[in-house]
Amino acid sequence: MGFHEVRFPANLSFGSVGGPERRTDVVALTNGFEERNTPWAHSRRRYDAGVAMRSLDDISVLIDFFEARRGQLYGFRWKDWSDFKTTKPSGTPGFRDQVIAAGDGETRTFQLTKTYQSGINSYARPISKPVEGTVLAGVSVDEQVAGVHFDVNYTTGEITFVDAPPNGVEVTAGFEFDVPVRFDTDSIQTSVASFQAGEVPNVPIVEIRI
Repeated sequence: MGFHEVRFPANLSFGSVGGPERRTDVVALTNGFEERNTPWAHSRRRYDAGVAMRSLDDISVLIDFFEARRGQLYGFRWKDWSDFKTTKPSGTPGFRDQVIAAGDGETRTFQLTKTYQSGINSYARPISKPVEGTVLAGVSVDEQVAGVHFDVNYTTGEITFVDAPPNGVEVTAGFEFDVPVRFDTDSIQTSVASFQAGEVPNVPIVEIRI
C-alpha cells in the first residue's frame, strides 16, 4: 500500500470536523431484546478538511497536496487537533503517560499505544505514526534516553530497547502522533464564486490501516 510520510498542512487541518467511528451490528430479537456485535477491533476516524479552508490560497495548497497524493492512491499523515498526544490537549507528554506493555525479560520491541479509559473499561489504540522527536519512554520509574537506551521506528510506531525490560516491569511512553489517512474521494470540486459566497468544498479524509 502506497504511503507518503508527509503531513497534511497542519494549519489547514485546524478547524476540520471529524473523529472516531465504530461499526456495530445490532439485531433486534422478537422478545424486544437486542444482540450487538462488532467486526472491528479498532475504531476508524473520518474527517472533512473542507470546512477548514479559509481562503483561495488555502484551496491552492489543498489542490497541490491532493494532486501529489494522486487522489486516493497514496496515504499521508493527518494531525487530529482534538487528539494528537498521550496526555490532555493542554498538557505536555511525559514518559509515564501510557503503559504500553509489561516486560518479560526477552522482548525488546513494543508497539506504541494510547489507552482510552472510562471507569473500569478501556480501549488500547495502536499508534503507528508517532511524530519524530517527541517520543519519551520509561522502564519502571526510570526514564530512558532516545538513541542510547531505545530507538523508534517513526513509520510503524514500534519502539525497540537496547536491553529487554525485566519480567513484570511496566514499559511506558509519552509522545505526539499523527493519524494515517487518505483522501476518500478522487475529485475536489470548488469554484471562486461559491467559495467567495461562503460555500466550502467537501474534502473527505478517512483513516487507513498500516
